[in-house]
Amino acid sequence: MKYTATVAAAAPAAFAIGARAKELRVSHQWSEADVRHKVAQMVADEVAAADVGLDIKIFPSQSLFKAREQYKPLSRGQLDMAVFPLSYAGGLRNAYNLTLMPGLVKNHDHAARLNDSEFMDEIEKIMAEDDVMVLVHGYLAGGFAGTETCITAPEDVAGLQMRAAGKAFEQMLAGAGASIASMASSEIYNAMQTGVLDAANTSSSSFVSYRIYEQVACFTPAGDYALWFMYQPMLMNKSVFDGLSDEQQQALMTAAEKAEAYYLEEAKKQDGKAREVFAENGVEIADMTQEEFDAWRAIARETSYKAFLEGSPDGQRLLDLALSVE
Repeated sequence: MKYTATVAAAAPAAFAIGARAKELRVSHQWSEADVRHKVAQMVADEVAAADVGLDIKIFPSQSLFKAREQYKPLSRGQLDMAVFPLSYAGGLRNAYNLTLMPGLVKNHDHAARLNDSEFMDEIEKIMAEDDVMVLVHGYLAGGFAGTETCITAPEDVAGLQMRAAGKAFEQMLAGAGASIASMASSEIYNAMQTGVLDAANTSSSSFVSYRIYEQVACFTPAGDYALWFMYQPMLMNKSVFDGLSDEQQQALMTAAEKAEAYYLEEAKKQDGKAREVFAENGVEIADMTQEEFDAWRAIARETSYKAFLEGSPDGQRLLDLALSVE
């Protein structure tokens, strides 16, 4: 939150004499140590260095808006920018539920191709109807962990009491024979410790930060194949962007391009770190194969995908576009 001083010190004479830098506010739900905050910080720092009269102020840890309440203020221009898991707005736009859907993304390089695909073009068109645009694309991945068993294939979850990250994943796991216990990721540790949970699915960063490695025998990290990918872009109100000068818009887009490359590399590093931390703590590591991934996707087609299509007249076209990205 040092950007005002930084911009003021670097501002050209016109700003120093009387004109004030335009302030943009960014909201997100995470701490300042989180990669998603660092993405926003990079955009803010790069724009400040561009010296175009923009001051980007970041409000982390839900200090401006609650996590799931950011999309509406963003679309209404009450908030300028947000780093936001788009599926949180799935109740407003069913299409957004495809950005947290099992089996649509295999790995981070596949996610990057998806971000540059016709599927994402269609998602961005829907956002534009809400006066929202994407500045920085980004997906984060996750895996599975079991207290007594490894989970790579659908048959591995039969009869287990599981926690899943997202409704679509609950539907898929239930279809494979698991019983579902819904809870926040922060509750997984105690639930495993007390025998309430046999296994869990969550993000790589949550597995590490909540020290789940202390309660499990086997960990399936995101590797060449993973089921859990969540689209968590940095978004901006489109009218606010359109109201900026050409120089300010260019500074933002240049900063966003650099931040997007950083986001992709850091997302891969989080998966690698999770693998290392679990292994160092004596947890068995199990990797998912393509055949196992395909088996999960087949179950998702009959559960999660089918449920999604019930709520979306245009859903099949969007789903097909996503599945067409190799």
